[in-house]
Amino acid sequence: MNAPAQDRPVVTRFAPSPTGFLHIGGARTALFNWLYARGRGGRFLLRIEDTDRARSTPEATAAILSGLTWLGLDWDGEAISQFERADRHVEVAHQMLASGHAYKCFATQEEIEAFREAARAEGRSTLFQSPWRDADPASHPDAPYVVRLKAPRDGETVIEDAVQGRVVFRNDQLDDMVCLRSDGTPTYMLAVVVDDHDMGITHVIRGDDHLNNAARQTQVYQAMGWDVPVFAHIPLIHGEDGKKLSKRHGALGVEDYQRMGYPAPAIRNYLARLGWSHGDDEFFTDDQAKAWFDLGGIGKAPARLDLKKLDHLTALHFSRMDDAAVLHELEAFLAATGMPALTSTQREGVLKAMPQLKDKARGFGQILERAHFVLTERPIRPDQKAAKFLDDVSRGILRELTPHLQNASWERERLETIVNEQATARGIGLGKIAQPMRAALAGRTVSPSVFDMMIVLGREETLARLAEAAAGLDAQSE
Repeated sequence: MNAPAQDRPVVTRFAPSPTGFLHIGGARTALFNWLYARGRGGRFLLRIEDTDRARSTPEATAAILSGLTWLGLDWDGEAISQFERADRHVEVAHQMLASGHAYKCFATQEEIEAFREAARAEGRSTLFQSPWRDADPASHPDAPYVVRLKAPRDGETVIEDAVQGRVVFRNDQLDDMVCLRSDGTPTYMLAVVVDDHDMGITHVIRGDDHLNNAARQTQVYQAMGWDVPVFAHIPLIHGEDGKKLSKRHGALGVEDYQRMGYPAPAIRNYLARLGWSHGDDEFFTDDQAKAWFDLGGIGKAPARLDLKKLDHLTALHFSRMDDAAVLHELEAFLAATGMPALTSTQREGVLKAMPQLKDKARGFGQILERAHFVLTERPIRPDQKAAKFLDDVSRGILRELTPHLQNASWERERLETIVNEQATARGIGLGKIAQPMRAALAGRTVSPSVFDMMIVLGREETLARLAEAAAGLDAQSE
């Protein structure tokens, strides 16, 4: 027998069913497993639980792999298909048959239902007790059968859960679960145990909706003489209204959050804080999360989504992220949302402007809006709000300003001095010049500082845009 799970190198796993997108709750489960393994020099494995052939699709599997990749949750080795391991699951069921820990049950569905109806009528437990549990094999008919686990009838099955604490199940409240169906295919409950054992999983970190399964799965471990892993059943995520997440809450899948414009580091940080805490720390890096994450920090109460907190964390992560990293994720956002890719010229301009674009931004949509001045081309077509700042008087101001900029040294401080001097000479506030300049350079009323835009655009492009606006070539607004 191997050493107890807690004494072996950590191996965790994420085991989603490929029946749809990667749910935000599943993403958090994957993150917790990833953090726990990576923070201890262990391994994080991926298993696709695709035994439900009617509902499992290659598209869903691809969506799960894509979601994990975008989140930055790398796994060790190849993803394992549970369905492809069916022969191994069957082998274990037959081993339990041979050792007397399982038995063939020939009861039909009609007989089982009749048993339950009689039990209900008599006020007894409807937990099915098979008459074949201790039958002499010589009495077995030549008929279809299922293989059931011969679970203990007396005593208790105890789960020492790392999150929920000590959870006790009375064995007389647990039935003999089916391990092999009558068509010879293994059940999910058996397959999970066999796969976790064969993969060397030491810690099973999953949603608390699996807590009841842990009791029956523990009985399979015990029947096979295998070490039981450390279980950690984490509470589910609820919506802001305190109810279980559903379609009414809107964004449910990881790809939804990507399309909403959130960067992966902020999502990782936010999901880590959903149900787990490290003191009062809200913002932290991946390295800090790996070092700090432990199962004892997970609460027992369901966590609630709070997009305002996610917005706040997003702004913090943008401020700490390298400009090139933000650009890389921005391009992934464009691809995910079906928007045109950046040209090489646009990439260069966006990267140059990134310090201003990402400042206090709460998503890539906001960054793109601020980047409009880089992404657009002459002639600049101002939107309706911006066009109001390009009346005849404002055009006259731009015409007088342009000659003063033509030979100026193209540095922010010098450009600010020139514009301020022109405002003073006219007896007007800086805004009376800045707004027409913003409309001319960006075609928007909201943009980075006009001086930041001038530096990014350069002398030639800036003067060309100002000249076209002054001449009225932008008169046709968007």
